[in-house]
Amino acid sequence: MTTKELVQNVLATQYNNIPDEVLTHAKKSIQNWMGVAIGAAYHPSVDMVLGLKKDLQSGEQVSVLGRPEKVDLLLGSLTNGMTSHIFDFDDTHLDTIHHPSGPVAPVVFALGEHYDIDPKELLRAFVLGCEVELRISNAVYPSHYDLGWHITSSVGVFGAAVAAGVLLDFDEEQMLHALGLAGTQSSGLREMFGTMTKPFHPGKAAQNGLLAALLAKKGFTSSKQVLEAKRGFASVLAPEHNLERVNENWGAQWELLKNAFKPYACGIVLHPSIDACIKLREHAQPEEVKEIQVTVNPYVLELTGKVKPKTGLEGKFSIYHTATVSFLEGDAGEDQYQDDVVLRPDVVEFRSKIKPTVDPNMEEDKVKAKIVLNNGKEFSVTIDHATGSIENPMTQEHLDSKFEKLTNSIIGNENTSKVIQNMKNFETLPSIKKVIELCTGNNVLV
Repeated sequence: MTTKELVQNVLATQYNNIPDEVLTHAKKSIQNWMGVAIGAAYHPSVDMVLGLKKDLQSGEQVSVLGRPEKVDLLLGSLTNGMTSHIFDFDDTHLDTIHHPSGPVAPVVFALGEHYDIDPKELLRAFVLGCEVELRISNAVYPSHYDLGWHITSSVGVFGAAVAAGVLLDFDEEQMLHALGLAGTQSSGLREMFGTMTKPFHPGKAAQNGLLAALLAKKGFTSSKQVLEAKRGFASVLAPEHNLERVNENWGAQWELLKNAFKPYACGIVLHPSIDACIKLREHAQPEEVKEIQVTVNPYVLELTGKVKPKTGLEGKFSIYHTATVSFLEGDAGEDQYQDDVVLRPDVVEFRSKIKPTVDPNMEEDKVKAKIVLNNGKEFSVTIDHATGSIENPMTQEHLDSKFEKLTNSIIGNENTSKVIQNMKNFETLPSIKKVIELCTGNNVLV
């Protein structure tokens, strides 16, 4: 009954049922997604994926953010989902370490552009897609994640399918089949972290969810109880789960409001340590430092324990590198995760001074850090809530600045400013195409 009840809840939720604060947060989430996607548009892995366009004889249906190419619906969803995760700079549902926009927004934009759908309906679809994936994540986390599944991908496929089903005006039967088709395509392994395949995951979730919906629209059948069945998603992929969380307080509790935005271009588990090291740099020059001790939540070393990263991607999964650049440069943006920075002699040397230890009782967004100087002096700092957390959120001004830094060099300053303004009034726009044209890299000013 869990899957059926979820579908009924989704289909009963119209635009006017969604609170204004949720719609506002949705617009922030979409803007953040667009920024990180545009910023990574020319990463080598994107060239590889778009290189398939000719091989697959892909049609020209939808846009790739940050680039002039057009591709078919499925390749567009894959690409725009992948680019949004390449920098590890996307949004995060802190309760489950899930990045909700990556699997859902590419589908919303692809169908919105192709069928020129009313932006109000696009917002509704985005909210409902995110709500579904985050509620399913709540039901299976942490058991599912601890097994090694990349939850953004493995659960995000459900959100993508629901968003597509909403926009394609599905009835209950079609949406049930779409969720079944999505669940059987659930995948994404944490083994891939630190490689090009990690950002590939949310792209595949978007693509697979859209494919599930397109097939369901044709009458393709599937199980109608994908979540709760004995051999369904939860039983197979999460030894411990609580499916009651999927539908509890529907319409009164909005998981999307727990979606946080990153000020730093790496996994959210590293953000408290970054804040701490930036504060500690006030007390000493690099040559004066003997060591920096950081006491962290267990997930930090599990996810980011690479002692000797060799590439920028690996650096994002190294507390040693991340703490180093945070102290040396006062930031952990995409510039700090370039290959040449990871291999820079002063950075490599300083990494040996980072001494992380695990405290199993430490909250995930908290850290205690201490700098020990060569002369014996010590300075300590505690970060209770990292910058970007729900308790210490990025403001709209911070999000606008982040968007500008990521996009100015790709789509131009004027286009960037227009996108920001359009996103604030997204639901009143006559068409999504106005925003997409500004984001394609063609510098089309509308």
